[in-house]
Amino acid sequence: MSFLEPKIIELPKILDERGNLSFLEEDNHIPFKIERAYWIYDVPGGEKRGGHSYHKNEEVIIALSGSFDVILNDGTNEVRYSLNRSYYGLYVPNNLWRHMENFSTNALAFVVASTNFNENDYERQFDKFKSS
Repeated sequence: MSFLEPKIIELPKILDERGNLSFLEEDNHIPFKIERAYWIYDVPGGEKRGGHSYHKNEEVIIALSGSFDVILNDGTNEVRYSLNRSYYGLYVPNNLWRHMENFSTNALAFVVASTNFNENDYERQFDKFKSS
């Protein structure tokens, strides 16, 4: 397992009667330099996303809208995180298997990542992941 552990990061929130605001800053709220951001949306009912690990990449996953579960596995233990607040981010270190499921209607997952996309950084075979 990675030296760093997954954890929920509470992001700043500025409450205002006109609407609330939250934000994130790299090397402050996010424990790495952000190289990439992406979002997942319009996930059909019952579908799963992810199903891989990264050799180097770290991520923070935020439910900007709606809710979904992130399931992390270190090869032995599995932990489920239910994300449903836009001011909470889940830090996911490298070398953990992850997938996302139970997307609510109109769920929007926002992800910031420590590396640019690199197909060679992915491990997509769970058996190979477990044996490494």
